[in-house]
Amino acid sequence: MRARKSRLRTAVTCTAVAAGSAGLVAGSLYVVRMPDRSGGEQQAALTGERASDTRRGSAGTLAARLTDRLGARTAGAYVDSAGRPVVTVTNAGDAAMVRSAGAVPRMTRRSPATLNRITASLRQSFTGVAGTGWAVDPATSRVTVWTDDSVTGAQMAKVRRTAGRMGSAVRMVRIDGRLRTFALGGDPIFGQGARCSLGFNVTRGAENFFLTAGHCGNVVENWTADQEGARLLGTTVESSFPGDDFALVQTEEAGEGAVNLYNGQAQEITEAGEAVVGQEVARSGSTTGLATGRVTATGATVNYPEGTVSGLIQTTVCAEPGDSGGALFSGSTALGLTSGGSGDCQIGGVTFFQPVSEPMEAFGLEVS
Repeated sequence: MRARKSRLRTAVTCTAVAAGSAGLVAGSLYVVRMPDRSGGEQQAALTGERASDTRRGSAGTLAARLTDRLGARTAGAYVDSAGRPVVTVTNAGDAAMVRSAGAVPRMTRRSPATLNRITASLRQSFTGVAGTGWAVDPATSRVTVWTDDSVTGAQMAKVRRTAGRMGSAVRMVRIDGRLRTFALGGDPIFGQGARCSLGFNVTRGAENFFLTAGHCGNVVENWTADQEGARLLGTTVESSFPGDDFALVQTEEAGEGAVNLYNGQAQEITEAGEAVVGQEVARSGSTTGLATGRVTATGATVNYPEGTVSGLIQTTVCAEPGDSGGALFSGSTALGLTSGGSGDCQIGGVTFFQPVSEPMEAFGLEVS
């Protein structure tokens, strides 16, 4: 991680504006008029599923809390197809605790220590092999290893040999396209020829900031709300990529604690939380607007061409260049920042997010 010492000199306003007008909006900066890709059908579905999403969000929160409490005694948790929080355990005592808390306990088929040894071995074997990644699947107690279209020949043979030595503990998956960071970002914030996205507005005491992707913060110091650079927004003060993928940008005025839904409305954000496998989530970004899907893995590792990033959230939510740094959320809970993936919003794909909890805890931040 590297620090930036320069301070913002020009005051900016991050207050939400009326729907349909240009300006700064909650959870995004400088609204760009573009086609609404969400469509009436998607909005109707979102409205109709609101109660279901609330229940699933509560299940995810409970599962994440219990996973944190169990620590090394669990291989993870997930929300099943019935919307129930399921937490893996290693002994009867923990099973009773999970059950009394309102979740479903399930004995893990492989110990957390065994799964950790497998992922450590993969990290050692695949260092520098771009287009590969892995994550523990708590539902099956296996490690899923994926490769994209760039992994061929000798590299692919190496991946197969390594996975083969681990037997049934590893499942291999091929990803169409190539894993990459969405380097242009989401809801437009501009700087040094780059365009990225504001993720969430946050505060630390009387200081005001927003979070975005680290691969954006690495190359941009001063952010503006327009491509011409006339409207100064903030200055990058911390940025981490690879390893992590988050950046902290300081502003002079607090931004609105909400995310643009691209239908003239905004979703209020009241807290930051942890994602759970099976959880229904949404992502906001200026290139593709609002997109929804579910979490398929947590603690994922991805070998991008620029380097390795660990601890990521893997989802079925689509994204494209122009969405980096954008907000991943579930109801009023902030979950992550758009990092990268493969595919697009026409054919679908796999997308990865930096958990927002890491920079929030590292810098002592709160949502606006």
